[in-house]
Amino acid sequence: MADIRKETRESIVSYTFLSPFIVIFMVFLAFPIFYSLYLSLCQKTGYSITGLRFVGLKNYQELFADAEFWWSLLMTFYYAALTIPTGIGFSLLLALLLNNRLPGKMIFRSVYFLPNVLDLLVVGIIWKLLYTSGGMVTNLLEHFGITLQGGILGNPWTALPGIAVAMVLKGAGFGMILFLAALQNIPESIFEAAEIDGASNWQKFTKITIPLLSPVILFMIITGTMAALNAFTEIYAMTDSGGPVVLLGKNTLGATKLTGYYLFQKWENHQYGYAAAMSYVLLVITVTISLFNNWLFRRKD
Repeated sequence: MADIRKETRESIVSYTFLSPFIVIFMVFLAFPIFYSLYLSLCQKTGYSITGLRFVGLKNYQELFADAEFWWSLLMTFYYAALTIPTGIGFSLLLALLLNNRLPGKMIFRSVYFLPNVLDLLVVGIIWKLLYTSGGMVTNLLEHFGITLQGGILGNPWTALPGIAVAMVLKGAGFGMILFLAALQNIPESIFEAAEIDGASNWQKFTKITIPLLSPVILFMIITGTMAALNAFTEIYAMTDSGGPVVLLGKNTLGATKLTGYYLFQKWENHQYGYAAAMSYVLLVITVTISLFNNWLFRRKD
């Protein structure tokens, strides 16, 4: 009986210490989640619940019939295909180069990591100046005979790849730190055993290094997918209303209009229910891709 009272008293003390976090979680996380779900089933301008009209799944029906949404989703997957593999590859290359006894390697690590601490809006504006007509990158391309009217961001074929290059260079430092930490945790004895067995450098890299780095690679794929689906700041900073347009049938579509930016435009136009419905569809896509990647890597293990 005394033990039960002691456990009850300890539970009450634990919940008392946890209560501030529970209150904050309910107010700032749980309530917005359920409110946005309710909002996705309503149509009305304004933030008040009393000003909303329940329409059921109408927002979702309109969303699935919206050609611009499917285009933004296609461009988002294209953006993810540009940024995720190149980001992982470039980060891993930097980590391999700096995972040795080179003099001044700490300076190089700091320099490569520095862009990651800068605000995304600031980085986007700087790259916009570099990419614009008369900018340093555009002038360099013209020196090699490549002329782009309106600069890199004014051309529908180069606008999204140009943004992808900027974001890969910005985020490479963070990926490099993750890979460096993982590389330094691989026991040297594994490589020594492989050398005794006659393994080449390429075999050690593909059969030992890459498999042991797979948790970091999975983490970067998942976070890269989430970043692509939520991409907004870089598009907002570097383009005007979704970038140069592309004519597809009867539709005029923005070459850099990703789902995150399209969602922002809907919210800005007071289509709150539509924007909330889009956010839940993007959530389902993100969770599905993450679970698939997790299953794929576990299967390989």
